[in-house]
Amino acid sequence: MSLTSIRRSSHKGELRQGFTTGACATAAAFGATLSLLNRPQQQVYIDLPIGEQALFTLHLNNAGKASVIKDAGDDPDCTHGAEIGATILFTNKPGIEFAAGKGVATVTKPGLELAVGEPAINPVPRKMIKQHLLPLLPLGKGALVTIWITNGEQLAKQTIGKRLGLIGGLSILGTRGTVHPYSTSAYAASVRQGVEVARAQGINHVVLTTGSRTEKAAMEQLSHLSDSAFIQAGDFTGVGLRAATRFGVIKLTLATMIGKLCKIAGGTTMTHVTGRAINFRLMSELLSECGGDAQLCQQVKTANTGRHLFDLIPAPIQSTFFTRLCHQAAQHCYHYAHEKVVIEVRLMNFDGTLLTQASFGEQ
Repeated sequence: MSLTSIRRSSHKGELRQGFTTGACATAAAFGATLSLLNRPQQQVYIDLPIGEQALFTLHLNNAGKASVIKDAGDDPDCTHGAEIGATILFTNKPGIEFAAGKGVATVTKPGLELAVGEPAINPVPRKMIKQHLLPLLPLGKGALVTIWITNGEQLAKQTIGKRLGLIGGLSILGTRGTVHPYSTSAYAASVRQGVEVARAQGINHVVLTTGSRTEKAAMEQLSHLSDSAFIQAGDFTGVGLRAATRFGVIKLTLATMIGKLCKIAGGTTMTHVTGRAINFRLMSELLSECGGDAQLCQQVKTANTGRHLFDLIPAPIQSTFFTRLCHQAAQHCYHYAHEKVVIEVRLMNFDGTLLTQASFGEQ
């Protein structure tokens, strides 16, 4: 089996980063297109969204068809070792079209970043594939890109995709191209270390972010804070809260998006998708308290995802409802931190803008 090339950690005990399914699909599509142009390669470099390049070894490489074997690094991901492939057909319609091959899901419920009926190839992977393929296309030609995953339907049973309406296999995901290892002990340790390092520098106000987008937005909004104050906690909000208590942080800001906010508002501090789901019944009750009518509350009660809930809330009560969620989440976090840390929760929109915020525990 040919494994994807990936940088190894230079320090013993550190975890290796891996690649997303989106990066693997891009490499496969790039390799398949080159072979269709009679320029077959054994390995291909692709550009990642984070501004780095990555080298992939092609596992399968026929005319118009190529695959790679996903290396998730030390991330305990069910797709580690999976064969992710692409089949390319040139068309007479300019541009790139996408199709779900065997093992790749189709979207059947609203609330995701893709419309119902679309192949579950998320926006950033689509952008990556287009970026690499468009310059290669013959003049006046387009391409149909079919992404497939060997045994994808079986692997999907280890995820919550079916509950989200992703039917037929796995999603092609990723916004960075790389994945940070989610080893519970090591990742949790890195969050605790981040808080400890901040306090060692005399920082009393730390900011936990749930990902790259929320971190970037929080840094812009709280530009008066040192970079060391910002800690990517990912799904380990609870770890960051307890560390803040232990090391004497005075104030903690949590920057999050709607999905994780809903979970935290429901009392969950481990927000990974494989963990506890959003309590939509609770979301419906909170919405009712904010003026939502019975029909809307019923829609929220049966919502599919946090984003689906977000899209359901009408403009006149968005501010009230989202602020209530932030306040509820801040209250849970305050109690989880043994009532020793002032908590501020900020809800970021998908473009990084601040929607609302609420605090709990301030004197």
